[in-house]
Amino acid sequence: QVQLVESGGGLVQVGGSLRLACAASGSIDSIEAMGWYRQAPGKQRELVAAITSGGSTNYANSVKGRFTISRDNAKNTMYLQMNSLKPEDTAVYYCIAQGSPWGQGTQVTVSS
Repeated sequence: QVQLVESGGGLVQVGGSLRLACAASGSIDSIEAMGWYRQAPGKQRELVAAITSGGSTNYANSVKGRFTISRDNAKNTMYLQMNSLKPEDTAVYYCIAQGSPWGQGTQVTVSS
């Protein structure tokens, strides 16, 4: 089990980009699955993207072609590159690693 800390959120205009980072307190080498979720006000938490230890990825249809998930095991960090941001991407973004508790989340706000 590791502790997760998200960073990189902020306020960005429509069409802009952000890169979120999820730093783990220990090695992520043996963690099979990691992912990013988001929760907008009044909505349920939803899966945005996931990545396995082998590098296989999965994306929500709403972010395919715009977001890219990656992990750097040497740095014990997972990333979410978000491009062409839309107002509907506004949410608190959380990272999750198999067998570990949720991170505290980072706010992403896309303004029009």
